[in-house]
Amino acid sequence: MSQHDLPSPRVAVVEDEDELRGLIVEELSERGYDVVGLASAEALYRHMSVQALDIVVLDIGLPGESGLGVASHLRQLASVGIIVLTGRGGKKLMAQSFEEGADLFLTKPVDYDVLAVAVANLHRRLAPAINGAPSHGPRALAWSLSDAGWTLHGPDARTLALSEAERTILARLLEQPGTPISRTALIDVLTDQPWDFDPHRLDVLVHRLRGKVNSRFSQPLPLRAVRGIGYVFAP
Repeated sequence: MSQHDLPSPRVAVVEDEDELRGLIVEELSERGYDVVGLASAEALYRHMSVQALDIVVLDIGLPGESGLGVASHLRQLASVGIIVLTGRGGKKLMAQSFEEGADLFLTKPVDYDVLAVAVANLHRRLAPAINGAPSHGPRALAWSLSDAGWTLHGPDARTLALSEAERTILARLLEQPGTPISRTALIDVLTDQPWDFDPHRLDVLVHRLRGKVNSRFSQPLPLRAVRGIGYVFAP
């Protein structure tokens, strides 16, 4: 597969040092990548709630949630490439980064040519199939809705009848699988009066839906909470 056959990767550079973050964004942008710079894990999660990403370049020493925690969280969400960037080398940290979900491990000072090639190669490896080539990206969903959304189909060919609220929330999440949907957006589709809706009702709804699926299907529903944002359907 040629890199020229692929759209430009959407890249987030998560680095709390302003000057370095700006330099990395500038260097990758000049190479034709669609790049955004973010200063924290919270900023990354909020960005992902409205914009899908292909690659995340992730500093380990972030304020608040560490880069390793972010890597572990991202690995549960979607087929996004994770490049860990750190000023601290060593085999132990490298092994820990890979255990938490990193695809690549690079050290500072940043070699921009190496980073650019790493982004390109990782993007190509994770991209969906082109012209029949094997895909290393997101697979077709094993979960789906039918009967105008009232029936949930699972990967083992079983089905589950849904309540109106369950149907509504799953339909919204399945519109953008792998992308976190904010709690506000989910509440908005559940009620015409979101200001009177107790947010805890959303958590109860999700908890009960998971329980119903666990008792009916051979696999758990890949519906995950995203800290500080909402929920994501992560096939």
